[in-house]
Amino acid sequence: MGLFDRWLKASPSQNDVASNADEVARTKLEATRMLEEGMAFEKQGKVGEALKHYEAVIRLTPEMARAHFNRGNILLDRGDAASALDAYEKATEFNPDSAAAHYNMGNAHISLGNSEAGIAAYRQAIALKPDFVDAHYQLGIVFYDLGRFESAINSFRQAIAVNSSLAAIHNNLGNAFKELERFDDAIASYNCALKIEPQLSPTHNNLGLVYREAMRFSESIESYNRAISIAPDLTDAYTNLGNVLKDLGRMDESLMTLEQALQIDPDCATAHNHLLFIHNYVADQPAELLLADARRFGETAARLARPYIDWPNLPAPERRLRVGFVSGDLCSHPVGYFLEDVLNKLAVQAHTKLELFAYPTRIREDATIKRLRACFESWYSAVGLSDEALAQRIRDDGIDILIDLSGHTAHNRLPVFAWKPAPVQVSWLGYFATTGVAAMDYFIADPWTLPPDQEAYFTEQIWRLPETRLCFTPPDAEVAVGPLPALANGYVTFGCFNNLSKMNDAVVALWAQVLYAVPGSRLFLKYQQLGEASVRQSTCERFAVHGIDAGRLIFEDYVPRANYLAAYQRVDIALDPFPFPGGTTTVEALWMGVPVLTLTGERFLSRQGIGLLMNAGLPEWVATDPRDYVARAVAHASDLQGLALLRSGLRQQVLDSPLFDASRFAQHFEAALRGMWQIWCDEHTQRQRLNLTVTK
Repeated sequence: MGLFDRWLKASPSQNDVASNADEVARTKLEATRMLEEGMAFEKQGKVGEALKHYEAVIRLTPEMARAHFNRGNILLDRGDAASALDAYEKATEFNPDSAAAHYNMGNAHISLGNSEAGIAAYRQAIALKPDFVDAHYQLGIVFYDLGRFESAINSFRQAIAVNSSLAAIHNNLGNAFKELERFDDAIASYNCALKIEPQLSPTHNNLGLVYREAMRFSESIESYNRAISIAPDLTDAYTNLGNVLKDLGRMDESLMTLEQALQIDPDCATAHNHLLFIHNYVADQPAELLLADARRFGETAARLARPYIDWPNLPAPERRLRVGFVSGDLCSHPVGYFLEDVLNKLAVQAHTKLELFAYPTRIREDATIKRLRACFESWYSAVGLSDEALAQRIRDDGIDILIDLSGHTAHNRLPVFAWKPAPVQVSWLGYFATTGVAAMDYFIADPWTLPPDQEAYFTEQIWRLPETRLCFTPPDAEVAVGPLPALANGYVTFGCFNNLSKMNDAVVALWAQVLYAVPGSRLFLKYQQLGEASVRQSTCERFAVHGIDAGRLIFEDYVPRANYLAAYQRVDIALDPFPFPGGTTTVEALWMGVPVLTLTGERFLSRQGIGLLMNAGLPEWVATDPRDYVARAVAHASDLQGLALLRSGLRQQVLDSPLFDASRFAQHFEAALRGMWQIWCDEHTQRQRLNLTVTK
């Protein structure tokens, strides 16, 4: 048989071709019918039946894109994002022009944590359908979660250009503006959202947040109360209201509001944090109460976590250690100011001993953060990560010692520590009381700040550095100390640049005594809250109760740091509040040649002033009780020549002290970490031996 004959024999007849075409047509018809039935089941909420139909369609006609798309939707709704993604990829393979399929593929990628792939999918959907408002909106959400706020603003604006009637988009545009501290734009966006939906309680809450950031406290309170009136169970509104009441010094109301938040949601970590933090402002709080509330937080965090009980870390005492830092304040912030020089020295002195990892919990960009980032060998943003995901990342990085720099302050991730992602966990620097987290192994203190009898009020083991727990970075602002202002003024100017929330009634009463005892003296208060007229008025009224005329009070709000430091050129003596004394403000005052009069207390926080002043070589500026405080204020104010002499050399004195000696501090700090690690290694070896003995 020839080649042509073989081809002819193998070729189908016209009847066979027609038969195959009929079969294909019947198959497509059957698949279409099953697809429509599946869609009907889905519409009725019978998603299991719908899924079976879509899978049957795919077996009949694998190229039917709509079946893959619908199947992906059901799988995504069920939480199976990986299988959904496979389905959407099939859908776009057979119908590459489906904007909806690309959009849902983006949703699946985001569910799986694939941010960049999600962004690419959303952009492809927009390229196919430029007026795809959901794609613009979700792209904005992703950019916001990644801290790319300018890109988020652009996406939200494009969504609004397509459809300006959606309140949620205006709300989230306001959130992005708020993060960039464009407060007027944020307020305008929130008001646009409320014009569309006046009863949108989360937006009223957000408006309260931005009003607080803008120091418009009365409007902030009004917004929170409006949110609560609309949604009485909106925990965030109670929590944020409690915080702004704290700013205004209304501590009893603040604590009551936070307790309301916890009655609504006992697991609300933010409400717990604010409650614990605000306790520190209130005088005469029993230490037992603070410990009980901290333990309440710790128990909640532990209940919501699944802590690791073993780690793959090699228990070798002398090897290079991986040390992680978790904080939202790795920027131009008091934590950043205390941390920068220490990290620089650790990075240089201990580079063969320590490998430093950073897990910033919020995204900021400033000069300080750029310098801090250079000290770390790894900088991994924790923004948008769940507690579990962040704990897993820390474990995967092989962190040996994990350090919390926040405690119960803003942007903390204390619940992550309840997962115990590292063998050794430490609280340091950013907080001044126990965290209450049982999985936190150590709290770093020093000989001055924590008497032995106070250790019982910490859930952590206390580890004391030999001199100070704090080491400050000299400001990079070129601000001269200047002469003693009293010599030119003819009167003494006392000053306090601390948060006005620290100025409780007992502080006002004592400072009034100081002003009364030093005739003609003035009190210079400088903080953000004083930018609001109502706060200035209420502060005047508080001093008037004690006979102090408003003419003896000087009020200023916050200004950029160089100008803020220069304001100390107008202060002769700084007065420390209590029981919450200054930290950053104290060291900055000393650097500017201004001595600080502090009142020592019993608890760790109330002794922060004594720790700073003793390390600065200024024991004569530590008062033992209120009467001694007034007496020392009078004595120092009466010796202007002595004050002038002290002022002229104080900056160099503190620069030479342990408070600024970062090289020495870094050595002490590295030794402390090595000591903690040695203990863990010994305990690990002992457990292994015990297990081996039991096995035998």
